[in-house]
Amino acid sequence: MTDQPSDDELRAALRRADPAADLPPADPTRVARLLEEAMSHHPSTETERDTLETPSEPIIRTGRGPLTWVLAAAAAVVIAGVGGIAVFGGDDDSSPVAGSSTVQPGDETVTTIRAGSGVDGRCMTPTADRLAAADIAFSGTVTSLEGGIVTLDPGDFYAGKATDVVEIEAPSSDLSGLVESVDFRAGQRYYVAATGGDLMLCGYSGADSPDIEQLYATAFNQ
Repeated sequence: MTDQPSDDELRAALRRADPAADLPPADPTRVARLLEEAMSHHPSTETERDTLETPSEPIIRTGRGPLTWVLAAAAAVVIAGVGGIAVFGGDDDSSPVAGSSTVQPGDETVTTIRAGSGVDGRCMTPTADRLAAADIAFSGTVTSLEGGIVTLDPGDFYAGKATDVVEIEAPSSDLSGLVESVDFRAGQRYYVAATGGDLMLCGYSGADSPDIEQLYATAFNQ
């Protein structure tokens, strides 16, 4: 008689020591797939497969509760409101955008210059330096002389803000003196300068000519 256990006793001992003995049998399909993967194992794919099948961190899935739907609805309302403002604009009394023109379509901008009855005393020869200090300087064509006003359609502005129309105002009784000083005539082109709102005479304003054209070109680096 021997003290060594029989084969049956060894098998029974192994079954008792097997931690998975009480688990149900493995799915044959899964066993076959795992076996196939083990046989075709490749080191370059091991890390990727392990990452996909056994993530390092648990994946938490949450359902959409009532609060989620409330927040989503509120966000949709806000987006719709902003879109409506962008398409249709704000309130009618909202402040204008900085830099936008306050002139309504069709309105003309006008520069007004005062004129006296002519020139008193002697005139000095006009200089480019003095002309360069003028507040307004432009060339334009006379369109009308009536009601004590000489109206010009400006072409080029050399100083001052450009406008659609320039009007030189003089009392009706002094219009003839103004015409004599500058010889304004409808349909003709003139160079005109003003400082402090008053018309500059003595050769600074006058009909188009090579001399006055050169004076303006020198004064304004044309």
